[in-house]
Amino acid sequence: MPDLLLELFSEEIPARMQAKAADDLRRMVTDKLVAEGLVYEGAKAFATPRRLALTVHGIPARQPDLKTERRGPKVGAPDAAVQGFLKATGLKSLDEAKIQRDPKGDFYIGLIEKPGRDAIDVLAEILPVIIRTFPWPKSMRWGARSGKPGSLNWVRPLHAITATFGLETEEPDVVKFEVDGIESGQTTYGHRFLAPGAIAVRRFEDYEAKLLAAKVVLDSERRKDAILTDAKQLAFAQGFELVEDQTLLDEVAGLVEWPVVLMGSFEPEFLATPGEVIRATIRNNQKCFVVRDPKTGKLANKFILVANIEATDGGATIIAGNERVIRARLSDAKFFYETDLKTKLEDRLPKFEQIVFHEKLGTQAERIKRIERLAAEIAPLVGADVAKATRAAHLAKADLLTEVVGEFPEVQGLMGKYYALAQGEDASVAVACEEHYKPQGPADRVPTDPVSVAVALADKIDTLVGFWAIDEKPTGSKDPYALRRAALGVIRLLVENGVRISLGELFDKHYDTVIRSIAQHFQTLAGKGAIDLLPFFADRLKVQLREQGARHDLVDAVFALGGQDDLLMIVRRVEALGKFLESDDGKNLLAGTKRAGNILSIEEKKDKRTFDGAPEPALYSLAEEKALARAIDEVKAEASAAVAKEDFAAAMSAMAKLRPPVDAFFDKVRVNDDDPKVRENRLKLLNEIRSATRAVADFSKIQD
Repeated sequence: MPDLLLELFSEEIPARMQAKAADDLRRMVTDKLVAEGLVYEGAKAFATPRRLALTVHGIPARQPDLKTERRGPKVGAPDAAVQGFLKATGLKSLDEAKIQRDPKGDFYIGLIEKPGRDAIDVLAEILPVIIRTFPWPKSMRWGARSGKPGSLNWVRPLHAITATFGLETEEPDVVKFEVDGIESGQTTYGHRFLAPGAIAVRRFEDYEAKLLAAKVVLDSERRKDAILTDAKQLAFAQGFELVEDQTLLDEVAGLVEWPVVLMGSFEPEFLATPGEVIRATIRNNQKCFVVRDPKTGKLANKFILVANIEATDGGATIIAGNERVIRARLSDAKFFYETDLKTKLEDRLPKFEQIVFHEKLGTQAERIKRIERLAAEIAPLVGADVAKATRAAHLAKADLLTEVVGEFPEVQGLMGKYYALAQGEDASVAVACEEHYKPQGPADRVPTDPVSVAVALADKIDTLVGFWAIDEKPTGSKDPYALRRAALGVIRLLVENGVRISLGELFDKHYDTVIRSIAQHFQTLAGKGAIDLLPFFADRLKVQLREQGARHDLVDAVFALGGQDDLLMIVRRVEALGKFLESDDGKNLLAGTKRAGNILSIEEKKDKRTFDGAPEPALYSLAEEKALARAIDEVKAEASAAVAKEDFAAAMSAMAKLRPPVDAFFDKVRVNDDDPKVRENRLKLLNEIRSATRAVADFSKIQD
């Protein structure tokens, strides 16, 4: 079957837009093909700085013929109805229709045949529509063509369209169409500097090979591999090690069509500046990679750049130009760093009184005071020194007002650590200045130093309680204040450090602190409390456990018991419950408990009452009833004692003892006995099963 080659050749496409644009092109074209009945075999899209390309192979040469039946009027219907039916179906007379019998009578049926069109004609129709409606995040309309004003919105001026369609064994045809005065053809262009001439292409294999010969690597993954391999080899040859950076690699691969890797250098004196600042300076300003000495792990005074040209001087001019810019930028960064060192962190804090954190949550200064107080409360709970935690909370945000962080926001926190160490702060205080933002995502490291843990928890809990207090909660996919991330951060800090904290009590206390801190903003909110944060944490914990492979319904089963705000204990209980339910005893007990619950629900609805209260032993007439009652009493005592000791594995082992008597009860005992008193007593016994299992979890919340 024929293949399609499409290329949209333009001025430089921003690197950040290329991957999505390639995916959008593939999706839009293939969706349209399928909608037109042209089911293809495969498709792949590509992007370089100057072109979007797409190949779709295995497209049928023609659309399938369509045959549809249209129901007409009844036999014997008025002539007007018959004539309307003939006109709609294209039939010449009723002799060409067939008659279909129906309970309501006999009806005329017309067969409508719509012949399929050639695929190349369909492509000529859909491709210009796709180009005109392409969803660039930003686009432009440029000057006139052939004396007419331009009408196409495109990311950068579009210069040429290549569109061919045909079998591999034949010369392909051009898919003929026109967009804003640009006619489709089979001519593209090579590298802007190394091979700018026109290139005639036929199909994808020919197109890709000719572009490569013209110094254009079409596949972005191939460009990335080439850059990474060459950069590693160049660094190794000089005795260094490349500091890999996937985000930068993705961006640089979108800036070049023919990557050429070169190495430059800068003066060793700049290495006195923190390595992260050097890296941010070189990365942000010149899109270059840094290298380090593998023996020391520290940065070397070298950098690696990626050019888009094979220079006749071996790249000397390009390297010199980058060195000149980087030298100037590093000089600025060194000046910023040295200037920052002249002012102590605490001396910067008064400026926060003029900086609003949120219009309803007061200034940054007010927030820092709240975090200090909360960190002091949390410190004893996590084994941290109260004075150090308070000091760290006091200084943690100060580096936001420094010159370096103003220039490179990504090093906030980190610079706080460097400045704290430089002014002689305790090591734990300095580290907390950096780590209190962590973890910032599922892959980020969780702090373990107690002072860092205390301040990180205080920072995140203040954010959550504050925004909950002003009713600024996440809705659907919107979470402008990253509250889900903050909650997950709290969960990881507690669970991974084995920290025991009653969150509900902590939330309520801090809510009162928030109210007192900025009472003028909360005149209508006093007394509402912040306890409704716990369901949010339950949802976040389910997400966290699900990502780790645990069942989220088990979290519901544990939270349903109420009063569960110690996340570490919840996780341990969920883990023990999960292991128990993997055993035969657990599975069968769950089934028995569900059966008991279902019977109770039906009978409670029927009688419009619950069957609470202890059963009457005198009404037990069968051995299975008595055995179950004894087992429930034993299990309740054992499981409750084990839970009190936080030995959840032992609690589950106690629960397992219920399985045999529960199975025997349902095998031998008829719950809905003819004697109303016996029936009520047996329903109360079923309720005891449900009550016994609630010592560890609400089994009704567990999915089968």
